Amino acid sequence: MLVLTGIFYLNTFMIIKEVRGKLPQMDDDCFIAENATIVGDVQMGNQCSVWFNAVLRGDVHYIKLGNRVNIQDGAVVHCTYKKYPTIIGNNVSVGHNAIVHGCTIHDNVLIGMGSIVMDNCVVHSNSIIAAGAVVTQNTIVESGSIYAGVPAKKVKDISKELSSGEIDRIAENYVEYSSWFK
Repeated sequence: MLVLTGIFYLNTFMIIKEVRGKLPQMDDDCFIAENATIVGDVQMGNQCSVWFNAVLRGDVHYIKLGNRVNIQDGAVVHCTYKKYPTIIGNNVSVGHNAIVHGCTIHDNVLIGMGSIVMDNCVVHSNSIIAAGAVVTQNTIVESGSIYAGVPAKKVKDISKELSSGEIDRIAENYVEYSSWFK
């Protein structure tokens, strides 16, 4: 039986790259996985985490993350050239394999696994985008609501219990998880 202990790096590498004179900016308390990619004009707040195979590409416009934002495994955050930056508020979780593109995400939001939020969308605070949802271009997501489906539509208002039970819990968990890797 083969037992592996410790850390092994097999063709894994973190890419933090300057593009057009802009270098990503992040605090020391952020966690960046070894195979994440962060390029160009990307600014990250405190206690952020960018997980395995996630990509933040600030090459064609800027990306700004608030505090306690987690970009989970395989997620992509990008912008629209000369039109739409991507702005993500505080206490936001971007689920595994989600795409967030040229939009604004306000505070206390959960972007579900595999969902897509397109150009010029605004997701207001205390909202959830359900797993697999596609929020089409120019959609305004109401504060305190859950959007689901393809195309995504409002399916219900979010309760305070769900807001603190899911949005806050997941964001808090990812701050804790990142401490395990530092």
